[in-house]
Amino acid sequence: MATLFVSDLHIDAAGAAISDRFLRFLDAEAAHADALYILGDLFESWVGDDAPDAAQRRVIDALRALTARGVPCFVMHGNRDFLLGARFAAETGAELLPDPVLITQRGERVLAMHGDALCTDDRPYQRLRAAVRDPDWQRRFLDLGVAARRSLAGAARAGSRAHTAALETQIADVNADSVAAVLRGAGVETLIHGHTHRPAVHELTVDGNPRRRIVLGDWHAAGSVLRWDRRGFELATLAPGRGG
Repeated sequence: MATLFVSDLHIDAAGAAISDRFLRFLDAEAAHADALYILGDLFESWVGDDAPDAAQRRVIDALRALTARGVPCFVMHGNRDFLLGARFAAETGAELLPDPVLITQRGERVLAMHGDALCTDDRPYQRLRAAVRDPDWQRRFLDLGVAARRSLAGAARAGSRAHTAALETQIADVNADSVAAVLRGAGVETLIHGHTHRPAVHELTVDGNPRRRIVLGDWHAAGSVLRWDRRGFELATLAPGRGG
């Protein structure tokens, strides 16, 4: 069996095809996995554990079914769903992970991240990221009514799309020095992350030593999954319309 890594599903009521693809994946391949890691942006937005929409509720129920079958599930906050909290964890049976986190995979220590913290050339985004991760900001936001939270989240998504569209390609991607710094600081050979929607396996050198950066893809057109078993790892794209 394999440990599975996914990210950037961006599930909401408008993305029925993505939801259906992911639910099939959970019921098929993930049901036989050693563990499932979701490295951020499971949802397009998350305005609080008290306000999932119908599509998000389906995913919550499916994750509960997965963990009830004995498959451990670990979920990391992304830049879209950083408000996932204790109620979500209780309802799904998943464990919320810090970002970054060290895990052991087949005897190797591996660093897992969502990836947005590595995009340090995008300084306005990094300032925003720091602001919305502040506990006081989050408490004030969650004190608002659900309708107000959804309205603000919608405006934030529109602003994010406009900001991203205006960025040069290299600014929207990870910064090489930031990647080297986290690999060096963690003392690992392999980094796994999502966020950029640019699936690839990058072989690189840090301080004269070989290192590896594995980037997960999004699920907009087809699923993207990293499978890691006793034979090694495989970064795969699921066929459109299929979930495993």
